[in-house]
Amino acid sequence: MNIFNSLGSNYNFKFVLTSLFTGNNAIYKKELETFLEKKYGGQVILLYKGREVIRLVLKSLNLPEGSFVAINGFTCFAVYEAIKKAGLNVEYLDIEKSDLNFSPSTLEEKLTGNPKIKVVIIQNTLGYPCQIEQIADICKNHNLILIEDLAHSLGTRYPSGILAGRIGDLVVLSFSQDKMIDAVSGGALIKRTGAKPFHLKGGTDLHLRDVSERRQLIDRLYPFFTYVIRKTYSFGVGKVLHFILKNLHLLSGPMDRISNNLHQLPSWYCHLVNLEFANLQNDLTHRSKVASIYSDLISPKVISKTITQQIDLSSNLRFPIFVNNRSSLIKYLAKQGIYVSDIWYDAPIAPKKYLQATDYLSQCPNAELAASEILNLPTHKQVSPKDAVNISQLINQWLKLQ
Repeated sequence: MNIFNSLGSNYNFKFVLTSLFTGNNAIYKKELETFLEKKYGGQVILLYKGREVIRLVLKSLNLPEGSFVAINGFTCFAVYEAIKKAGLNVEYLDIEKSDLNFSPSTLEEKLTGNPKIKVVIIQNTLGYPCQIEQIADICKNHNLILIEDLAHSLGTRYPSGILAGRIGDLVVLSFSQDKMIDAVSGGALIKRTGAKPFHLKGGTDLHLRDVSERRQLIDRLYPFFTYVIRKTYSFGVGKVLHFILKNLHLLSGPMDRISNNLHQLPSWYCHLVNLEFANLQNDLTHRSKVASIYSDLISPKVISKTITQQIDLSSNLRFPIFVNNRSSLIKYLAKQGIYVSDIWYDAPIAPKKYLQATDYLSQCPNAELAASEILNLPTHKQVSPKDAVNISQLINQWLKLQ
């Protein structure tokens, strides 16, 4: 079978059946809330989208007008959009060279120039940990609220050994497509017990909307449709089916626009999340093994040593390499049935097609360079160690042709 970076690559046939036939039993939601409360130590609110969670928490903090939220300058448009919809401003923190996260010194410098920064969001890009301890100290010294966005990094550990999600004041989780916990959609907010004292306006008495039945049906069918597409892609059937479903808007997408409202997470998604958490350690072990193969076999010319040194700590959501003429390599791999064209990230605030909708003005040159060169290799359960060896060899062959 062909190998894809995404397109439902986290799903097997058992997951397909579970997605189709799980009912809305309230016990699934209660089980998930209890699990997250224990794992991260705090009050839990479940929503339909991770970006809804970010918007909720920022609006609930009741920050002064004109406040800024500092974010990684190499991130997803969904983060930017959530901040702006909360009525706040964005401060971009450029990533370090050969890294995917911003440094404590960059944060300090920005705070000197902008005293209106009130919140810092870290994301541990692709699962590779940032320097959280120093960042947390800076936030404490400046009375800032620290949010750990674990969309990429469920299961990541910091160099100190602390689990990601156990340091920030607030923790944001995403259970959307292609994340570490992939339930097609879903998100969670944890207000950590013992963290900096503040009041979340609304608390658990939020008036959340229901997700429409049509939207839920599209989400239920997404694992089935993508499973069929992947199985039949080499025959041409899958390619046609993919085209038709996308054009009919019958394939769920992580950037789907639903509304400006906040939505409660239906219980059947919670059951998928619970099952994914039960298998998380196996997934982490597999991803680490695949990432290590890439690190050992691919030419060091296109690999960041800073990143490879963190494989044992990382969730290894994907494995990044950095190449010139990226489009040529994408086409070369596609001829071998390896499809990696969905780039995280192709712009500092990605996808690139949304960049013009932001107020980004070239504040992050290192992120721009990374966005022009990065190509992320798959580490998910559909990629075997043998596949990883083959992909590594193909990349090295392509490099010799350059």
